[in-house]
Amino acid sequence: MNKIEKLIAELCPQGVEFKELGEVAKVLRGKRLTKKELSDNGEYPVFHGGLIPLGRYDKFNRKARQTMVINTGSVGEVVWSGVDFWSSDGTFVVETPDNVDNKYLYYFLKTQEPYLKTQKREGGVPTIDRTAVEKLQIPLPPLAIQQEIVNILDKFTELEAELEAELEARKKQYEHYRNELMVSDKWLVVSLGEIALKVYSGGTPQANNPKYYGGDIPWLRTQEVRFVDIFDTEMRITPAALSNSSAKWIPANCVIIAISGATAGRSAINKIPLTTNQHCCCFEINPEKANYRYVFHWVSCQYQEIKALGQGARADLNTSIIKNYPIALPPLEEQNRIVEILDKFDALVNDISVGLPAEIKMRRQQYEYYRNKLLTFAPCRDVARNVSTTNPMKS
Repeated sequence: MNKIEKLIAELCPQGVEFKELGEVAKVLRGKRLTKKELSDNGEYPVFHGGLIPLGRYDKFNRKARQTMVINTGSVGEVVWSGVDFWSSDGTFVVETPDNVDNKYLYYFLKTQEPYLKTQKREGGVPTIDRTAVEKLQIPLPPLAIQQEIVNILDKFTELEAELEAELEARKKQYEHYRNELMVSDKWLVVSLGEIALKVYSGGTPQANNPKYYGGDIPWLRTQEVRFVDIFDTEMRITPAALSNSSAKWIPANCVIIAISGATAGRSAINKIPLTTNQHCCCFEINPEKANYRYVFHWVSCQYQEIKALGQGARADLNTSIIKNYPIALPPLEEQNRIVEILDKFDALVNDISVGLPAEIKMRRQQYEYYRNKLLTFAPCRDVARNVSTTNPMKS
């Protein structure tokens, strides 16, 4: 029997009391600020429609260590603030009494996010009603049990934060070594087009045509081009779509560069044959001239410079711009050496199956498992029926 089980057996042997959140806490809506009132130099963060503060302000209207439920934008998302902050009208702040630990409430409400998101009321601006939050059934074990749960879950979140900080440091280290390794005034400078066997573009089959989508042919969109190796695509098309659009097969191990709007300049490598939309420019690299992975690391390193070449209101690139972009080429032997070094860094910081991303994913899954387990209680016998029928997301 672990410590929490012992505390439950000692302090609430008949089960844990459940109450509606509105009975034990105040669900308070914030106050809107205009854009003119926001400042980058304000002392306090302003929360409105999500996890990221909208801006900063020189006053606060909520004290630190409180939980918010977002009611517009990322509707239903649960956010914790460890500092004093300004709550706008896009958030509900839940103020707790002395018998409810603030962080315990936060961890519990995180388990309720899926339910809260289903309570979104559609309209001109999707939102969630205060009553959807107030009607949630919350388990109320004694404060000692709440605090022990918080201690355990805090350790998980601290570990994840440490891993994320280490990952960020490794990314900076990777970028530093990549920039150092890929600079020499002695190397031959050519254009990307000169080292390509073929340059491919793509196309988009007619939207909403059921004959064109849901097939077996991988079809890549630019939002999936994220400086990674691509082993699958989010969408698939049919042979009919391939025959009736500009989409075409490209071989594996092409260097793909997005050329449209917000995604322009991002790159990836397809590890499987696939098709793409028209906003992908795909280079099949001549192996006698360049290592395709060296080319990928080069264009990734040049992301900001390539993106800056965008034209028009959407800052789009085009095939001609990309084909004429210069690349510095050392001898193939040196390219292979550089690739070997950078691939190890790349796997460490980007590969979700190995390295730090894999460990972070595993810790996050472990945290969610224990959070849900720790926050699952047997209700008191006399309220069990009421709890099971009034809260679809009872823990």
